[in-house]
Amino acid sequence: MKKISPNHCSVLVFLLIHISVIAQKTIRISCVGNSITAGSRLAHPEKEAYPAQLQQLLGSGYEVKNFGVGGRTVIKDCDRSYMATPAYKEALNSNPDIVTIKLGTNDSRLPYRLQIDSFIADYKTLVRSFQNLPSHPRIILLLPVTSYLTDTMRQTEQAIAKLILPRIRQVAFEEKLELIDLHSITADMPTTFPDSLHPSASGAAILAKRVYEAVTSKTDKTFDIFKRIKAPFTVSSFYGYDCADFSFNGRKAKIVKPRRAAEGKPWIWRARFWGVEPQTDIALLDRGFHLVYCDVAELFGNAEAVAAWNKFYSFLQKAGLSKKACMEGFSRGGVYVYSWAAQNAGKVACVYVDAPVLDVKSWPGGKGSSKGSAADWSTFKKDYGYTTDSATITFKGNPIDKVAQIVKGGYPMLHVVGDADDVVPVNENTAIFEQKVLALGGKIQVIHKPGVNHHPHSLANPAPIVDFILKATGR
Repeated sequence: MKKISPNHCSVLVFLLIHISVIAQKTIRISCVGNSITAGSRLAHPEKEAYPAQLQQLLGSGYEVKNFGVGGRTVIKDCDRSYMATPAYKEALNSNPDIVTIKLGTNDSRLPYRLQIDSFIADYKTLVRSFQNLPSHPRIILLLPVTSYLTDTMRQTEQAIAKLILPRIRQVAFEEKLELIDLHSITADMPTTFPDSLHPSASGAAILAKRVYEAVTSKTDKTFDIFKRIKAPFTVSSFYGYDCADFSFNGRKAKIVKPRRAAEGKPWIWRARFWGVEPQTDIALLDRGFHLVYCDVAELFGNAEAVAAWNKFYSFLQKAGLSKKACMEGFSRGGVYVYSWAAQNAGKVACVYVDAPVLDVKSWPGGKGSSKGSAADWSTFKKDYGYTTDSATITFKGNPIDKVAQIVKGGYPMLHVVGDADDVVPVNENTAIFEQKVLALGGKIQVIHKPGVNHHPHSLANPAPIVDFILKATGR
């Protein structure tokens, strides 16, 4: 028999160690869930279910296992509890590094919804059973997808939205867990759910892509902006995320922090109407953005408002957020956003405004086709020192008057408008603004909602808005 030299032994030991290190780098993901996770109704669930597609996206550095079981609930004391299945025990024994939990859809149907009061406690029991594993996995809660069922005995959209989503968000808030909103990103796509409940292969791909983004994104889980707030503050839940409420120079202020801050500490600045149609804000929190607010109502973007925001911006910079803000304004918030952005071009990553007021003569002035608002028109006049209507209509501080200054900023702009808006008519606001911006070579995109009035704001599925902001921030 040929003898092995000491050098050969050294090489062999090195190779064995190297192989062992590579094996240890494999990240194990256990996908816990119901039939949507299992891949029911798919022709080839072993290839098409969202965990299988997630594996394909992640590649060889990851091992994704599917522990989905059809028809199962979070609720323990029933005949369909997920925690009573062999798959649950297998998931616990899988030694996971990451656990995704997509349950709750079946808890919304009869008879299980009658036991909804036990949902939160049972969900926490499920979560803690994974938290207590030796591997101490990262746990991500997935909100249920949108349902298109109409049978009120079953898992309807109304039941899921009312009974399940708030409770999962409460669990996330109380247990400080990550969330992924699969509900909003599957809205307005009924053809992607052939049986009105289970996604097609292309629908499962949407879920897989979103989980992939969460797993692979570069984050800083140690960054805590709340430690930078010097004033006393209270913490409440903003759709499952920690929201700090405090006073900043005598004004109400809010900061919502993500569970893991995205690389570069990006943030979105809500100008007005806090919490209204928050789906874009929630989607960005899911992706590691911070969300901030400083109340300057009702100053209509005057010098006092801009000065207050300048100080708030400086505070946020010292707190560690990105140099450039993603500005967000609904309705009159458009005036606030563009008034500040026009004077702070280098501090703006992008602007997203929704049904924006861009000419106060249109609203609140009511000097065009809009009825306007006499009370808000009076407030505006006081804010800018006017005493008569004849003087006020000469005001040249509107966003439509500042287009040249705004375009010089170079930041992209997105407007979402309802074409039937009779409160802030498109032809008196965004249409004029857009024409001027394009004439000067500015970057603007307008999403039109045919037949929609001033409300509802935003999009039920915020994906186009979120994608715009992600692109503007280089993500």
